[in-house]
Amino acid sequence: MITGASSGIGLATARMAAARGARLVLAARNKEALETLTHEIRQRGGDAYYVVADVGVESDVREIARIAQERFGGFDAWINNAATAIYGKLLDIKSEDLRRLFETNFWSVVYGSLITARHLRQRGGPIIHLGSTFSDRAIPIQGMYSASKFAVKGFTDALGIDLQKDELLVS
Repeated sequence: MITGASSGIGLATARMAAARGARLVLAARNKEALETLTHEIRQRGGDAYYVVADVGVESDVREIARIAQERFGGFDAWINNAATAIYGKLLDIKSEDLRRLFETNFWSVVYGSLITARHLRQRGGPIIHLGSTFSDRAIPIQGMYSASKFAVKGFTDALGIDLQKDELLVS
């Protein structure tokens, strides 16, 4: 399961995973890009299915998991890759745009991780979060992006502690 699979790191990851035989559920908002990628993977003998979803919306993330369950009997790994950026000074950006970035960059990770941790409790497997160097240092012109990646890092650390205490995290 890969979020943000229509471009960038998500697209490259999907192609590499498919080349190694992974059966994939691909999620993003861009239907045309997902259709193209899914067709490409299938043409090369791979198995992929796409879900048009806004991962900043919890019900959409639940639907991705439901479809993975229906299509493939579940999933072995979940890659939280979806992200967006806004360039500009925080004082110059509309608050609704700042909120939207946080929903995509942070809340999608929370939704995907919690759903996945519950699902993988029985079978094991990784939850992968794509981080950023901006999770350790804020920079000008990308303040909210930095803040969202700080939040992802904090959530990842906290989830890791919880999973270790439940003996679900190895390493």
